[in-house]
Amino acid sequence: MTVRQDVHSSGIPVLCQSCEARHRGVCGALDPNQLVGLARTSSRHSVEPGAELIGDAQAIDSYSNILSGVVKLTKSLSDGRQQIVGLQFAPDFLGRPFKAESEINAEAATAVSLCTFPKTAIERMMKESPELEHRLLKQALNELDEARDWMVTLGRKTASEKVASFLLMIARNIDPTADPAARSATFDLPLTRADIADFLGLTIETVSRQLTRLRTDDVIRIENNRRVLVDSLGRLEQRSGA
Repeated sequence: MTVRQDVHSSGIPVLCQSCEARHRGVCGALDPNQLVGLARTSSRHSVEPGAELIGDAQAIDSYSNILSGVVKLTKSLSDGRQQIVGLQFAPDFLGRPFKAESEINAEAATAVSLCTFPKTAIERMMKESPELEHRLLKQALNELDEARDWMVTLGRKTASEKVASFLLMIARNIDPTADPAARSATFDLPLTRADIADFLGLTIETVSRQLTRLRTDDVIRIENNRRVLVDSLGRLEQRSGA
């Protein structure tokens, strides 16, 4: 493994130096020696939209850091029906430690770049690094908080507020390099109208109608049916009922 030596990143593998997951994700808990060890077992790869990343009841033998793109999480019923239960963005950790089999489906909603490493490597490092275990716990608790917030969105918000809440979530999370203090955003919708409707518990027609309403009210602009431009995130937040 080639390692660049300088004042700011002495001992950090080249593979890791520009990685958002190293700074803001779980790998930020590892020291240079641990990063070198993990990098030796890891691999980066890209997948196309629609590719299955984790299957329901699939044996878990690896975990991944999401480097870019959006991952769609779904749960399936015995008759084949599915429900979108969450989205993950860079630099989220993809996988469920301490489980032998997955209880969820993970699919690339957009083109996704991943850094994947063996389950045995990360679980060994969890024993060696309390900080790594702490970061994984923190992400799990953040996801729990987000799930509770989303329950409020689905159970109490109007259709207009649901669609605005969805767009606000995408705007704030889809680009890991974006300035968190930015007042505007531009992004491509990571889900189809049908998937958005499924995620929000609405019909496709209602989603389309509410997007048109937001566009008519100059809260958003839409180009080529997928690209969304938000000139004022503050206005979008107001429309979300937050």
